[in-house]
Amino acid sequence: MTPPYVQPYLAFAGNCEAALAHYQKHLGAEVRMVMKFNESPEPCEEGRLPENWGDKVMHCGFTIGGSLLMGSDGWSSEKPENGHCMSLTVADADEARRVFDALAEGGNVFMPLGETFWSPCFGMVTDAFGISWMVTTPEMK
Repeated sequence: MTPPYVQPYLAFAGNCEAALAHYQKHLGAEVRMVMKFNESPEPCEEGRLPENWGDKVMHCGFTIGGSLLMGSDGWSSEKPENGHCMSLTVADADEARRVFDALAEGGNVFMPLGETFWSPCFGMVTDAFGISWMVTTPEMK
Protein backbone atom coordinates (compact mmCIF):
# COMPACT_ATOMS: atom_id res chain seq x y z
CA MET A 1 0.00 0.00 0.00
CA THR A 2 1.08 3.50 -0.76
CA PRO A 3 -0.02 6.29 1.62
CA PRO A 4 -2.52 7.70 2.11
CA TYR A 5 -4.80 4.79 3.09
CA VAL A 6 -7.25 4.08 5.86
CA GLN A 7 -7.02 1.14 8.24
CA PRO A 8 -9.64 0.74 10.91
CA TYR A 9 -8.27 0.51 14.45
CA LEU A 10 -10.49 -1.22 16.93
CA ALA A 11 -10.43 -0.90 20.74
CA PHE A 12 -11.73 -4.06 22.43
CA ALA A 13 -11.59 -3.01 26.12
CA GLY A 14 -9.91 -6.22 27.29
CA ASN A 15 -11.57 -8.64 24.82
CA CYS A 16 -9.16 -8.45 21.88
CA GLU A 17 -8.09 -12.10 21.89
CA ALA A 18 -11.71 -13.31 22.07
CA ALA A 19 -12.64 -10.98 19.22
CA LEU A 20 -9.74 -12.21 17.08
CA ALA A 21 -10.75 -15.85 17.67
CA HIS A 22 -14.36 -15.05 16.77
CA TYR A 23 -13.35 -13.24 13.57
CA GLN A 24 -10.98 -16.07 12.61
CA LYS A 25 -13.74 -18.65 13.04
CA HIS A 26 -16.59 -16.79 11.37
CA LEU A 27 -14.98 -14.33 8.94
CA GLY A 28 -11.79 -16.17 7.97
CA ALA A 29 -9.58 -13.55 9.62
CA GLU A 30 -5.83 -14.13 9.54
CA VAL A 31 -3.90 -12.72 12.49
CA ARG A 32 -0.70 -11.15 11.19
CA MET A 33 0.83 -10.04 14.49
CA VAL A 34 0.03 -9.63 18.17
CA MET A 35 2.09 -7.74 20.75
CA LYS A 36 1.14 -7.89 24.42
CA PHE A 37 1.77 -4.99 26.76
CA ASN A 38 4.41 -7.05 28.60
CA GLU A 39 6.25 -7.63 25.28
CA SER A 40 6.63 -3.95 24.49
CA PRO A 41 10.21 -2.77 24.00
CA GLU A 42 9.15 0.41 25.80
CA PRO A 43 7.29 -0.34 29.06
CA CYS A 44 4.18 1.65 29.95
CA GLU A 45 4.52 4.20 32.70
CA GLU A 46 3.59 2.98 36.19
CA GLY A 47 -0.13 3.13 36.93
CA ARG A 48 -1.21 3.70 33.32
CA LEU A 49 -2.67 0.20 32.86
CA PRO A 50 -5.07 -1.76 35.06
CA GLU A 51 -3.49 -4.44 37.28
CA ASN A 52 -2.72 -7.72 35.49
CA TRP A 53 -3.05 -6.03 32.09
CA GLY A 54 0.41 -7.18 30.90
CA ASP A 55 -1.02 -10.18 29.03
CA LYS A 56 -3.55 -8.00 27.19
CA VAL A 57 -3.06 -7.04 23.54
CA MET A 58 -1.17 -3.78 23.08
CA HIS A 59 -1.39 -3.96 19.28
CA CYS A 60 -2.46 -6.46 16.64
CA GLY A 61 -2.87 -6.59 12.90
CA PHE A 62 -5.21 -8.94 11.08
CA THR A 63 -6.77 -9.34 7.69
CA ILE A 64 -10.27 -10.23 6.56
CA GLY A 65 -10.07 -10.93 2.85
CA GLY A 66 -7.95 -8.14 1.35
CA SER A 67 -8.59 -5.68 4.20
CA LEU A 68 -6.04 -4.99 6.93
CA LEU A 69 -7.37 -4.03 10.35
CA MET A 70 -5.55 -3.19 13.56
CA GLY A 71 -6.68 -3.40 17.15
CA SER A 72 -5.86 -3.40 20.83
CA ASP A 73 -7.31 -4.09 24.24
CA GLY A 74 -6.86 -0.37 24.80
CA TRP A 75 -5.84 1.18 28.09
CA SER A 76 -8.73 -0.01 30.25
CA SER A 77 -11.75 -2.26 30.41
CA GLU A 78 -13.92 0.79 29.67
CA LYS A 79 -15.15 0.82 26.07
CA PRO A 80 -14.27 4.15 24.41
CA GLU A 81 -16.97 6.09 22.60
CA ASN A 82 -17.58 4.48 19.23
CA GLY A 83 -17.00 6.66 16.24
CA HIS A 84 -16.59 3.93 13.69
CA CYS A 85 -18.33 1.15 11.85
CA MET A 86 -16.80 -1.64 9.83
CA SER A 87 -18.23 -2.28 6.38
CA LEU A 88 -18.02 -5.91 5.27
CA THR A 89 -18.92 -6.70 1.65
CA VAL A 90 -19.54 -10.37 0.84
CA ALA A 91 -20.27 -12.19 -2.42
CA ASP A 92 -23.93 -13.13 -2.01
CA ALA A 93 -26.97 -13.20 0.28
CA ASP A 94 -26.18 -16.66 1.70
CA GLU A 95 -22.74 -15.52 2.85
CA ALA A 96 -24.23 -12.26 4.14
CA ARG A 97 -26.69 -14.20 6.30
CA ARG A 98 -23.94 -16.50 7.61
CA VAL A 99 -21.60 -13.73 8.70
CA PHE A 100 -24.41 -11.44 9.87
CA ASP A 101 -25.81 -14.19 12.12
CA ALA A 102 -22.31 -14.92 13.48
CA LEU A 103 -21.70 -11.26 14.25
CA ALA A 104 -25.15 -10.97 15.87
CA GLU A 105 -24.37 -13.78 18.37
CA GLY A 106 -24.41 -12.02 21.73
CA GLY A 107 -24.71 -8.67 19.97
CA ASN A 108 -27.47 -6.30 18.92
CA VAL A 109 -29.12 -6.07 15.49
CA PHE A 110 -29.69 -2.45 14.51
CA MET A 111 -31.02 -3.09 11.00
CA PRO A 112 -31.95 -6.64 9.95
CA LEU A 113 -30.65 -7.94 6.63
CA GLY A 114 -32.86 -6.89 3.75
CA GLU A 115 -32.97 -5.31 0.32
CA THR A 116 -32.08 -1.64 -0.03
CA PHE A 117 -31.87 0.64 -3.04
CA TRP A 118 -28.09 0.11 -3.15
CA SER A 119 -27.82 -3.58 -2.26
CA PRO A 120 -29.87 -6.75 -2.55
CA CYS A 121 -28.77 -7.66 1.00
CA PHE A 122 -27.70 -5.16 3.68
CA GLY A 123 -27.88 -5.10 7.47
CA MET A 124 -26.30 -3.45 10.50
CA VAL A 125 -25.29 -5.15 13.74
CA THR A 126 -23.16 -4.47 16.80
CA ASP A 127 -21.29 -7.63 17.77
CA ALA A 128 -20.69 -9.04 21.25
CA PHE A 129 -17.45 -7.03 21.41
CA GLY A 130 -19.14 -3.65 20.85
CA ILE A 131 -18.00 -3.26 17.24
CA SER A 132 -20.58 -1.99 14.75
CA TRP A 133 -20.74 -3.74 11.37
CA MET A 134 -22.51 -3.08 8.09
CA VAL A 135 -22.85 -6.33 6.13
CA THR A 136 -23.62 -5.91 2.44
CA THR A 137 -23.57 -7.67 -0.90
CA PRO A 138 -22.51 -5.88 -4.11
CA GLU A 139 -24.91 -3.36 -5.59
CA MET A 140 -27.82 -4.48 -7.72
CA LYS A 141 -27.27 -4.54 -11.47
